[in-house]
Amino acid sequence: MLDKVMMERKEVRKDYDERLAHLEIRMGELQRQCRSMGIPIVIVFEGFSASGKGTMIGRMIRPLDPRGFQVFTMEKETKEDKRHPYLWRYATKMPAKGRIHIFDHSWYQGFPDILQADEICRYEKQFTDDGVVLIKFFLAITKKEQKKRLNHLAGSEDTSWRVKEKDWKNNENYDKCFSQFDTMLVQTDTANAPWTIVEAMDKKFAVDKILTTIVNGLEQAVEKNQKKGNPETDSKSEDTDAYLQNSVLKGVDLTLSLTPEEYKKKKKDLQKRMEKLHNQMYLQRVPVVLAFEGWDAGGKGGAIKRITQCMDARGYEVVPIASPNDIEKAHHYLWRFWNHFPKDGHMAIFDRTWYGRVLVERVEGFATEEEWKRAYQEINDMEAHLVKSGTIVLKFWMHIDKDEQEKRFKQRMETPEKQWKITDEDWRNRDKWD
Repeated sequence: MLDKVMMERKEVRKDYDERLAHLEIRMGELQRQCRSMGIPIVIVFEGFSASGKGTMIGRMIRPLDPRGFQVFTMEKETKEDKRHPYLWRYATKMPAKGRIHIFDHSWYQGFPDILQADEICRYEKQFTDDGVVLIKFFLAITKKEQKKRLNHLAGSEDTSWRVKEKDWKNNENYDKCFSQFDTMLVQTDTANAPWTIVEAMDKKFAVDKILTTIVNGLEQAVEKNQKKGNPETDSKSEDTDAYLQNSVLKGVDLTLSLTPEEYKKKKKDLQKRMEKLHNQMYLQRVPVVLAFEGWDAGGKGGAIKRITQCMDARGYEVVPIASPNDIEKAHHYLWRFWNHFPKDGHMAIFDRTWYGRVLVERVEGFATEEEWKRAYQEINDMEAHLVKSGTIVLKFWMHIDKDEQEKRFKQRMETPEKQWKITDEDWRNRDKWD
């Protein structure tokens, strides 16, 4: 893509000032419209060193209400970032509905050593499928212009701090950078998240192209939102239901049991091992995610309690997942889970999980059929990234039959110290067992 770009393009329209004023007014209008419609916007800036990313970001935000946007400078990883999966620092910064988040450098810093092109494309598709407007800019300049700008920055006391050793190396290795950037652009230029290459030799030309692209993108998003009807919330999929009922869960042997003596001994031995493993996990900086799902009264809470009894409470977090609050609802459904994924050496234990998207949200109709069907791939991609980053992910389905659930419900109702565990919603959910 870069080899087809006319780097030296500098032509500026004669009515530039008038046109710019119109674009700025329109951007302010579109920001307000997107906010009222709940449209989240992500704008990514990548490019050669000294291509003007910071300058362009500063120019594009002028007409925007500062209460509605946030700029993230992502070039340098913090110590906390390095202790989490690579995408953690980006996934936790994705915008709520109606907000604009601007990234000065982005997940593309991980290409190709950490993230492959197909991983990036699927990651971006998660958000665009969910209604995020993703606008990506790549600022291009020549090697000669880059060196000129670096010399200018380095020659001023006010800006010399901005020039690092790697910037000079990037100029020396311009052709190599050019080739890698070109590969990145070609492989991640998709219909849902296309690249806009900005010929950034001339500031006015670059500003015009960037503002025009943003205005066009937001106008299309507003028009699409206005035409959007009520999505189908039919959550029934007979083929999937039949598969689950006739293969996976039907094959579980619910007659397996231990005697009280066997259970007591096994629990004692395993808790001792767990204590040692928890210490080793911390010393070797291995992050662990335990995910518990299952029927109401399936024993998730009891299992979690027995696991944590033998561990140092400073090294784990139990994350009970209930209905999302207003802030969580305003984000992509996986956002609230990314915020709880552990740093290295720590453990996160989820009492219910991201699988709610294809379970309760599907059954109750909170997610459309299109949403819960694509969630399977989104969940697989997220878990694959966790594992690739070194996280141990263990998932447990706590299975009981309908008769056992009723028995446990009644026991809870008859036991004063357990009555808090049973609610009207539990009985209502039971009616939807099948």
